[in-house]
Amino acid sequence: MPTSAPPANRFERRRAATRQALIRAARQILAESGDTGVSIQTIADRADVGFGSFYNHFESKTALFDEAVTDALDEYGRTIDERLDSVDDPAERIAFGIRLSAAMADTHPEIMRILRHRGLDHVRSERGLAPRALGDLRTGAASGRFTFDDPEIALSALGGSLLALLDLRLGRPHRDSEEAARAMAELMLRMLGVPADEARGIAHRPLPDRG
Repeated sequence: MPTSAPPANRFERRRAATRQALIRAARQILAESGDTGVSIQTIADRADVGFGSFYNHFESKTALFDEAVTDALDEYGRTIDERLDSVDDPAERIAFGIRLSAAMADTHPEIMRILRHRGLDHVRSERGLAPRALGDLRTGAASGRFTFDDPEIALSALGGSLLALLDLRLGRPHRDSEEAARAMAELMLRMLGVPADEARGIAHRPLPDRG
């Protein structure tokens, strides 16, 4: 849920709507091609706003695309939080996060295509799944649930594996994405030090309902 109050008057509402239209257009472009070299006119046309409106909201295309990525990652994080709010076990949170991300290729394809095109940048982001996964990794290591030396390296391995899973899911949509996600979740838990039998059991548990 947004934390700021809605715009108070017509001018502010129109200004907010224009800004959001530009962000929405940038998200669509990022999802379709990842090409940030498109012209400002192309972005304005996609957003159905005047060319001059662009600079009323963003100082550059870089600033707009950065905001679009942030917007997508924040939605990604909120979507994951809605499903994992009641889950405490860090192993379940990691496994479910992987599987929910794979499922979002169907339910939130724009976000996942942006993630795919941005590559490993998301692993260093303070938004989206990365900070949540890093917290779970640290919790699991501190409790002995996981066995690894460096949470940052473990996060990079998880992030790269998730990108590979998304590439497989988005590039070969006929494949059984849920089975592939379960297999990846099991593999990642084993990598983190969870015993093989337990890792398989966790990876095949029903996903939590929305909170």
